[in-house]
Amino acid sequence: MSKLLRYYSSGTVYFVTAVTHQRAEILRDNADILWNSIIKIRNTEHFDLIAWVIMPDHFHMIIDRNKSNLSTIMKRIKLSFTYQYRHRIAMYRGKVWQSRFWDHAVRDQGDMNKHIDYIHYNPVKHHLTSSPFEWQHSSLHEYLENGYYSDDWGVTESPNVEGEFGE
Repeated sequence: MSKLLRYYSSGTVYFVTAVTHQRAEILRDNADILWNSIIKIRNTEHFDLIAWVIMPDHFHMIIDRNKSNLSTIMKRIKLSFTYQYRHRIAMYRGKVWQSRFWDHAVRDQGDMNKHIDYIHYNPVKHHLTSSPFEWQHSSLHEYLENGYYSDDWGVTESPNVEGEFGE
């Protein structure tokens, strides 16, 4: 496998996607472990979590890594989840995640809004719910409380979220 070199620029916000090994839907019943891992690593790596969604077989986040290394953040989140997940189900070997992760440097406010909408609409896109507000594992509820979305967003009309998002 070739070594992937990532380009990091100070002050850049990143959209990231990580997918489970063979798209196993292990996050459906273990989202609590992933969320705990994200919070734990956020507290040690000091990144800002802007938006997020945990799906059955992948997750998306928009993060401002501040001065932390994005690869280190993602590696530590995946390792923390793997350790706790293996302990929970008594799994002693085997892959839990696909190698690597997908990232995109957010270019401007329009790009940021598009990626935030994509994250929040993801459960509807994958036919898991008919309303994005029905999905529990998402930052959408915080955005609604803060007035960024109306309570019918994504229900009456799907947002324009065309593009490449690492799925």
